[in-house]
Amino acid sequence: MDTVARFIAVADLRRVHGSRLGPLIIDVRRKAAFAPATHLVSGAIWRDPFAVETWAHFVPRHREVVVYCVHGHEISKNTASALAATGLRMSFLEGGIEAWKQAGGPLTKKLLMPLIPSPINQPSIWVTRERPKIDRVACPWLIRRFIDPLAEFAYVPADQVLDYASQHNAIPYDIPGVQFTHRGDKCSFDALITDFELNDGPLNRLAAIVRGADCGIPALTLQSSGLLALSVGLSALHADDHTMLDKGIDLYDALYAWAGHAADEMHHAALFGGAGAK
Repeated sequence: MDTVARFIAVADLRRVHGSRLGPLIIDVRRKAAFAPATHLVSGAIWRDPFAVETWAHFVPRHREVVVYCVHGHEISKNTASALAATGLRMSFLEGGIEAWKQAGGPLTKKLLMPLIPSPINQPSIWVTRERPKIDRVACPWLIRRFIDPLAEFAYVPADQVLDYASQHNAIPYDIPGVQFTHRGDKCSFDALITDFELNDGPLNRLAAIVRGADCGIPALTLQSSGLLALSVGLSALHADDHTMLDKGIDLYDALYAWAGHAADEMHHAALFGGAGAK
């Protein structure tokens, strides 16, 4: 079994960050360093580096894992080695969160209400109205990729959302009167980006697409009408809300990849007389 701590460069982690190809990211800064900090690497959870034995068995075994501390020194190296000894595929972030910040890597603001990041084996639970189409699929994608990678989601009738939230200590979203909901001409997806201070260029581009599709202004971006059509079509195909969510996650992964790496790419049918076909 390989228990050697290997590093991953910031550039390599950024290349897959926010996608289904990305690893589970664990912040292992000492409590004294983490407590006063205001932000984490986006999508990270925090765990005590001196209590690995209490939380290691809760880490999903099917995912690669990257840990980071402040500067990528002994704390993250030792934690990575300890986790590798349990059979996890491990790396530590070269240069730690400070190198990530210097490179402009996206960060997520810590919140106390709701408690993000969530504690050991207590993933955040989010609840909204049933029959999702746009915002209620986009928000779970955003939460899983940038806020809490272990988050769980529930869909219930609209008049039961608040009761469900109260009974299950869940976070309600995309209903009137809650924190993460429409604000003026912006949607719940925007509210999450604002409150968690998600500083990511491709994510802002995606937010405009979601806003146009969800708020009845499909001309806002060239892609909004397409997202609206695909979302309504997926909803028509899938009566089960969680199946709809699973299919929608793929859609938003693709849109985020486009926004980050392929937005300037054009397709021309050179074979049929056009030029520059891809």
